[in-house]
Amino acid sequence: MSSSDDVSKILLDAARAAYDKRGYLGTTIKGVAAAAGVAPDVAMRYYRNREQLFAAAMRLPFDPSTSIAQLLAPGIDGLGERLVRITLRMLDDPETRDQLAEMVRAGAGASKATASLREYLESAVVDRVVTVLGVPDARMRVSLATSYLLGIASMRYVLRIEPLASATEDEIVALVAPAVQAALTTPTEPTKAQSSGR
Repeated sequence: MSSSDDVSKILLDAARAAYDKRGYLGTTIKGVAAAAGVAPDVAMRYYRNREQLFAAAMRLPFDPSTSIAQLLAPGIDGLGERLVRITLRMLDDPETRDQLAEMVRAGAGASKATASLREYLESAVVDRVVTVLGVPDARMRVSLATSYLLGIASMRYVLRIEPLASATEDEIVALVAPAVQAALTTPTEPTKAQSSGR
């Protein structure tokens, strides 16, 4: 292993420990660099931003945040399906699933491991999509869409609940994509109880 590989491994180990303790949003490259015993500019030579660091630490097969343009290019129609597919493909990689399980076994607990994944999906993928689309109630829409995606990921890959765990990608997309699409695009209005203050 070269010294470059050594530095990268130390950074990724420090990043995983930070995600276990502070989650994705509470982890900075500067903090990871300090924990790894290297200067921030050294860490930035390996990982340009927090998203790249998370993608590498979690052994994601690709960086979903770089796929925003591809997600949006076809327009709003079918956006829910594309988001479901990118989430499933991100977690279909055995190394990615193993890393998620490793975080759980390390003592962080499933809630901390999934919290980091939720924060990443929300800030790096869904939040950007909704912001670019300029739809109303963006924060609520992000929360709903992320909840659907994270729920499927947890049930399929962490808890392995059947028949979801063995369902095909197309089966899951057919069932889940309409809900994600609706969360992102359906106009929302307060209920009468909310409007009247009850």
